Amino acid sequence: MANMKEIARIAGVSLGTVSNVLNGSARVRDPLRRRVEEAVQSIGYQPSALARGLRRDKTNMIGMVIPDVTNPFFPAVIRGAEDVAFSNGYRLVLCNTDNDHVKELAHLNELRTYLPAGLIVIPSNFSDLTKQAESYQRNGAAVVCIDRLPKRWQGDSVTVANEHGAAAVTRHLIRLGHQRIAVIAGPLHLTNSEQRLRGFRRAMSEAGLPVPPEYVQETSFDVPGGRAKAMLLLRLLPRPTAIFAANDMIAMGVIEATRSLGLQCPGDLSIVGFDDLEFASLLNPSLASVFQPGYQLGATAARLLLDRVRGDTSPARHIVLETELRIRESVAPPVDASQPPQRRKAATASPPGTKKRTSTRRRS
Repeated sequence: MANMKEIARIAGVSLGTVSNVLNGSARVRDPLRRRVEEAVQSIGYQPSALARGLRRDKTNMIGMVIPDVTNPFFPAVIRGAEDVAFSNGYRLVLCNTDNDHVKELAHLNELRTYLPAGLIVIPSNFSDLTKQAESYQRNGAAVVCIDRLPKRWQGDSVTVANEHGAAAVTRHLIRLGHQRIAVIAGPLHLTNSEQRLRGFRRAMSEAGLPVPPEYVQETSFDVPGGRAKAMLLLRLLPRPTAIFAANDMIAMGVIEATRSLGLQCPGDLSIVGFDDLEFASLLNPSLASVFQPGYQLGATAARLLLDRVRGDTSPARHIVLETELRIRESVAPPVDASQPPQRRKAATASPPGTKKRTSTRRRS
């Protein structure tokens, strides 16, 4: 197996010269440096990142812990973090927790043994990372939480304007004339879910509109949860004329439930989501949603973490990124439910001679 001694023999230099070239620890004359580099290339030598990390008390590894790798929102977040890390000479290592705090702790404990330079965490359900973060920081590693925050978190964070985005989309439904608006929230022990529900309630309160308790449902951030809760809402009397889903996966479930009951969207029910995933504009009808910048979320977290790695000791930073309301075909003014289905469908169709609009933007 190739090692530094073999490189020194082939290059005809001392072991110390090889070490200085590979580690950049001292200046080496160009002729000697080129001989070492040629020897390294000829034998395919790859220095041990872990051994180098032991000498420096940290590696060039950044751990990223996420709750669900199958959730289509997270790949953009991961890509943003990885792009920034790679361009700065760091390597991102990904761990999936399945929203399980026990599995999350196992990953955190294991990652610590690899001496990462830092850690980016999207917390799992019921997560409390305070003790783990303090342990990492004592070892010189930076920690940033993103998207949602664990209990009692006081460290660096990057989130989006969840409450503002939810209030903006609810106000849009109200301006269209909707008064019976229901919400399917995500798990309310998660900060992003709680903030989106708070934004919905704030907009309804500002408009003087009641929110019956049964119009507020809580579920997991997935299609089956959205479908099950929508089936409950759509069987109420009076049923809501609009549903705000706390993410686009829940909204997909609402669309499925609407179709299974023989109802029309948006003729019988307007539906809005949150995330603005790539598929939102491809659905039929295309889904109105609140865009949150996933790539920017990951990239901003990585930049903040690298600032800490490089010695930034300023007080904890809490960065909040803007959201944007994107209106599409799944929302329309409410139609009198007493009309027959044919008239309700005609009332929501585009006027003759106009082009059908699939997507418009409005700043929240």
